[in-house]
Amino acid sequence: MNHSIYSADRATHLKIVVVALVAGIVVAGFGITARMGSDEGLTQTARVIKAGQPVAITSSSASLVR
Repeated sequence: MNHSIYSADRATHLKIVVVALVAGIVVAGFGITARMGSDEGLTQTARVIKAGQPVAITSSSASLVR
């Protein structure tokens, strides 16, 4: 038995593609189902925070280093 993917025939390549496609669909389906089931009765709300009045700083006691 040769274990190289390079020397595999067309049927072997097709089997690998089909298995990978089915596995991808299963993982995506599981993710979608888990996502849909986690939102049972929960709502998300956002708080709006408004900015206050602008502040102007005219002097500072910090030293300036150049």
